[in-house]
Amino acid sequence: MARLISLVIGAGFVFVLALALFFTAKDAIQNPAPESAEHEFHLHPEDIHLSSAGFFGKFDRQQLQRGFQVYKEVCAACHSLKYVSFRDLEHIGYSEAEVKAIANQWVIEQPTVNPETGEAATRKNLPSDRFPLPFANDIAARAANNNAIPPDLSLMTKARHDGSNYVHALITGYRNQPAELIEKFPGAKTPPGLHYNPYFANLNIAMPPPLTSDGQVTYSDGTKATKDQMARDVSAFLTWTAEPNLEARHAAGFAAVIFLLIFVYLAWGAYQNVWRDIKH
Repeated sequence: MARLISLVIGAGFVFVLALALFFTAKDAIQNPAPESAEHEFHLHPEDIHLSSAGFFGKFDRQQLQRGFQVYKEVCAACHSLKYVSFRDLEHIGYSEAEVKAIANQWVIEQPTVNPETGEAATRKNLPSDRFPLPFANDIAARAANNNAIPPDLSLMTKARHDGSNYVHALITGYRNQPAELIEKFPGAKTPPGLHYNPYFANLNIAMPPPLTSDGQVTYSDGTKATKDQMARDVSAFLTWTAEPNLEARHAAGFAAVIFLLIFVYLAWGAYQNVWRDIKH
């Protein structure tokens, strides 16, 4: 009897779920969601083919250093790298002495407390320090950025779909709002203080274009600093900050595949050896 009751209850649940699925699908067909500017005019980033992409991807150290230079001279005024330490820069080709110099000369110093007076103070950065925050708190960040808080960039390429390509597209994607969009969706006109960017989720972003002209950064290795090149380089650098162990992960994955292939071959050979005299 108990088993019969449980079967009836289970069947009831299945029936209710089937009804819910049916009416949900019916409503979606009969009353489709209204068109939106975000859905129609949002663009997806193109592949910029970074050297770190793909199964065998590796970082280009020179590009990472150029990307760090772009971050330092363009992005660091607003965006933090709170999960990255200065000494991590040794992994992209900087020497220990260069890292010490970068940390010591960084514009923003580390907050501390004066041991004699107990008052707030600052000190020079050390290689073991993480990159300091550009603003003291969220209130200061909002006050300096049109009431928007600039996001931390440490993990940005992991936090966004197709992150490396997204960063490049976002940086280079600023343009005038198309007249067709305003005609079709009058209420979607970019508000004052925001900037139209079709690669941003809601098309309007508070951050002004960070790269305004070619040559905005002078690369130490002589590479021509076009806007596209600078965007590619900082995208590569932020890919590294989000996944500094990418090369080791790729190497481990490749080794695992080789091991599995060898194991399968040995297992097949053992199978053949054990069963070779068995008559079917």
